[in-house]
Amino acid sequence: MSEPPVQSVLRAIALLRELNRQRNTTVDGLHRATRLPKPTIVRLLNTLAKAGLVMNGERGIGYRVTSGVAALSAGFHGGPLVAEAGRPWAADLTRRLQWPAAIAVLDGGRMEVCVSTAADSAVSPFHATIGVRLSLVSRALGRAYLGFCPAAERRILVRMLAASSDPEDNPPYLERVVERVVATARRQGFTERDPKVEPRTSNTLAVPIMVGGAVAGTIGLSFFRSAVSHAMAMGELVPALQQASREIANSMERLQSARPQVSGTIPASGMERNSPPPA
Repeated sequence: MSEPPVQSVLRAIALLRELNRQRNTTVDGLHRATRLPKPTIVRLLNTLAKAGLVMNGERGIGYRVTSGVAALSAGFHGGPLVAEAGRPWAADLTRRLQWPAAIAVLDGGRMEVCVSTAADSAVSPFHATIGVRLSLVSRALGRAYLGFCPAAERRILVRMLAASSDPEDNPPYLERVVERVVATARRQGFTERDPKVEPRTSNTLAVPIMVGGAVAGTIGLSFFRSAVSHAMAMGELVPALQQASREIANSMERLQSARPQVSGTIPASGMERNSPPPA
């Protein structure tokens, strides 16, 4: 019989995850997000501060993570091939366009962000998005997958969404909503976040990363609506995303062909990380 988990460790990890999503937050904000008791939050924050992972925010108000949290991932060398191939291209998008880029892969009935350049963008609408799971129905990165995946796969995903209790995944008239998402994605060649989804001050554009007729992942750019006109989005951001998608697909194919395969084809989500610079 396996040992029960150490609850204090689980609580500390939950707290760190939430702190990573915010530039600065308070005990009240952490309580609302994690539902942990406030005295527990204070004790954990004091412990994490002694470990060098948390510090007081600006002007002593609230809390934020320190650079010490980066060391916690220093030994990680796994990740999907699309992240390995896409990371330098996402960084290039942000270097040229300033807005943060993200790459997501399918995980169950949602998309999980595996690459984000939010930390490299001075104008990012978000603080951190790595590990965030996004709806296939309402989020641009999810819609790009749903809109371009093979029909047989989409039917399976719709059945999974129909079993969800989350209204963002399973809105009224789900099948009609999905049909509209797919039709719009195919007509435009890209997807946008549902404008009713918060934060409404920003938007995300996304395109699929197609490899061998399947969607290996999706890549998107997020920006403040007030700063990017429709003409700029269509004339600059969308073409840049589409070009990055093609380059990532090419990089994935080169990486797959360059590596020895012990048996069969190595799936795109099961490669070790070794990010090459853009060719």
